[in-house]
Amino acid sequence: MDISANLNNVRQRIAGACARAGRQAGSVTLLTVSKGHPAETVCAAAAEGLTLFGENRVQEARVKIGQCPGRLQWHLIGHLQSNKCRDAVHFFAMIQSVDSLALALEINKWAEKSARTMPVLIEVNVAGESSKFGYAPDRVLGELKQLNALSKIEVHGLMTVAPYAPDPEKVRPVFRRLRELKGQCEDILGAPLAHLSMGMSGDFEVAVEEGATMIRLGSALLGPRVAPKPPAGEA
Repeated sequence: MDISANLNNVRQRIAGACARAGRQAGSVTLLTVSKGHPAETVCAAAAEGLTLFGENRVQEARVKIGQCPGRLQWHLIGHLQSNKCRDAVHFFAMIQSVDSLALALEINKWAEKSARTMPVLIEVNVAGESSKFGYAPDRVLGELKQLNALSKIEVHGLMTVAPYAPDPEKVRPVFRRLRELKGQCEDILGAPLAHLSMGMSGDFEVAVEEGATMIRLGSALLGPRVAPKPPAGEA
């Protein structure tokens, strides 16, 4: 696995997508999805200058983070169970997968206990897939003020996982809808939201063209992964 070559390729593709959209390449943050990869792979990626990593499972991340350089930053990008909120608040710099008011309240509780403010993204199930978590778009608009009023949570933007499609053009409307929803949220709050986290290895160029400020890439950077067995007690 040549992470350096992969990273150069990804950066060129980001720059191309930004040029097509009339954006600066520096306006896109690259998050490396390290789930299923060992700490050694993360360390190799960090040696290439990558510093932001995303994990799906709290328990996998808890072990891995301690084996990696302390300068790295970690985001939780997978579904968060309420009984894992305490650890999520402790280990992650951002939780990108807030998918209900109940979960936000639990995160807020543990952030208050930890005397910290937790940056979050609201996960939106734009396509309404029954197999995925996330707010319905209309419900985001209905509960946004309640989410934003929580004292120990900072809403920094929206996140979505688009449906898989061999042709990434098929999911362009999903990314466009999230961008439009971000605008509606900003109107409600009367303030800008910094992030649209959307786009993965198979569709990130389309996501960038539609306004992504953060893309989440795993295989495009680190190659295929061998998923570890879930830790005991975690589904």
